[in-house]
Amino acid sequence: MTTAHPLTVMKNNSPIRYRIRPHDPEAHLFEVSCTISDPATDGQCFALPAWIPGSYLIRDFARHVIGIRAHSGRKPIPIEKTDKDTWRAAPCSGPLTVTIAVYAWDLSVRGAHLDTTHAFFNGTSVFLRPLGAEARPCEVDILRPGGSRYRSWRVATTLARKSAPAYGFGTYVAADYDELIDHPVEMGTFTLATFHAGGVPHDIAITGRHDADMDRLCADLSRLCTWHIDLFGRPAPMKRYLFLVTALGEGYGGLEHRASTALLCARDDLPRKGMQEVSDAYRTFLGLCSHEYFHTWNVKRIKPAAFTPYDLQRENVTTLLWAFEGITSYYDDLALVRSGLIGTQDYLELLGRSITSLLRTGGRLKQTVSESSFDAWIKYYRQDENAPNALVSYYLKGSLIALCLDLQIRERTRGRKSLDDVLRALWQRYGKTGIGVPEDGWERIAEEISGLRLRPFFDRALRSTDELPLKQALASVGVDLHLRQAESATDRGGHPGANFGARSTRTATRRVALGARTTEDGAGVKLTHVLDGGSAQRAGLAAGDVLVALDGLRVNQRTLDKHLQRFTPQEPIRAHAFRRDELIERALHLQPAPIDTCHLTASTDAVRRRRHERWLGDGGKA
Repeated sequence: MTTAHPLTVMKNNSPIRYRIRPHDPEAHLFEVSCTISDPATDGQCFALPAWIPGSYLIRDFARHVIGIRAHSGRKPIPIEKTDKDTWRAAPCSGPLTVTIAVYAWDLSVRGAHLDTTHAFFNGTSVFLRPLGAEARPCEVDILRPGGSRYRSWRVATTLARKSAPAYGFGTYVAADYDELIDHPVEMGTFTLATFHAGGVPHDIAITGRHDADMDRLCADLSRLCTWHIDLFGRPAPMKRYLFLVTALGEGYGGLEHRASTALLCARDDLPRKGMQEVSDAYRTFLGLCSHEYFHTWNVKRIKPAAFTPYDLQRENVTTLLWAFEGITSYYDDLALVRSGLIGTQDYLELLGRSITSLLRTGGRLKQTVSESSFDAWIKYYRQDENAPNALVSYYLKGSLIALCLDLQIRERTRGRKSLDDVLRALWQRYGKTGIGVPEDGWERIAEEISGLRLRPFFDRALRSTDELPLKQALASVGVDLHLRQAESATDRGGHPGANFGARSTRTATRRVALGARTTEDGAGVKLTHVLDGGSAQRAGLAAGDVLVALDGLRVNQRTLDKHLQRFTPQEPIRAHAFRRDELIERALHLQPAPIDTCHLTASTDAVRRRRHERWLGDGGKA
């Protein structure tokens, strides 16, 4: 339930009625009305949310409202804007209807998008909130666009139907405003398929051109979703579930809801007919589905006390995003191996890449993961060119904290307890009751369920910038951690590298690094991020500079690494770059590439092997 406005909360329980129509698809305009039967006597206020739960940034959805009008019967009612996302209608006897025009051209999982091929919206982008009446039931008429070209359109949503046919236009209902905005809607000519998991029907609706093998996709997602449901225990907390997928040439993203998720993916991430293996791209898509599905429990129902209830007009800060996003990020890939969709070595490759990403983030030595969670609204979602030096991701580091916590509990209890048990206890105590998790709640329940004193671990992992004990944790389950230099700018880790196992490391340690992240630029190589202490920073190069030559030879993104490897560590080089429209020259002394690229190997020793098999579950393939 959303936060009540200071105005008097109305006792009348008649439904709030909404009507949404793709009014002008060519101009990307929705027409949305909200009707309240008994407006406040001193003037009814309406507000549009400033953010959408699950994405922690003030987005000011009201900026997309390009017109507003109000009427009671046939009589126009004056309405004025009182702040950036709130309007007040003049007093009237009612019923009062307010209609807005919403510009919808945000092709993301967070907003609204409309053209002649489809329509998508989240309720936070289009549905006005009548202040003081948020707890009332809601009815919404979802209308088809006008014109013959839209006759084949259908509707995909998990809103409960009142008079609408299955996948059709008509009237839908929600218990209150909070529920209304937690069911995104897709309209169009999407591909639709259905499978069952844990006794619950699940739909997949894919918008956009694609050649996905829907039978394969349904079978794999059924296996994955069943594993998630069984982890927390049956019955599942929803009566049906919907994967809303938008397939593009390039794209990636997801946002969780109580009975659905909105996903963006590259069409090549979807499985094609005849494809037997789980490709790297398809593995990425399955991991995204797994992450958002896990949120059905962890975030949508087990949630921080700071989110109960949501205040939709301002930031809701918590130090617990490391748990709600990080622990979800730990289980998203873990579920793939435990459900048998990928093998053990595939999982260790993904984990090695995660460790590599953390080691390449200098901000891990400056910002704690608790601080990262608290400052998500102003830092993590507003990253700039200095972000790698200043920030640490609560997704990434949180997932590795979860790994260390899980393996520590398993080792110290001799396998009697694990992080799975902590999650199930949180589900019983907080998820099923709707009580918010207090700021110290995760730590307290982890100690209670495990029977261990974990405060020293949490102090180190959450409230300090000390390195995580990853090597020791993995060794406890028979997995060895190895580090090396990156072999190229595109080396993400997870694999051994060409020199793994060689006695001499002379060749490996000769690699040098620019100490910057780069992208292609028409004139040369643009430095997007300059890393603390690296060669580029020491030379006085800065983010935004366009590197055009090294030692008198022109460079581009394709040839940069080859040019760099011509030099030995500390050998002086003349670097020419453009800063804005000025040509600058700097003396560059290249440093050895850091030892920050990780890969993991599972022990072949029988005793140690059994440890990682128990951790990864019987479903994992060897």
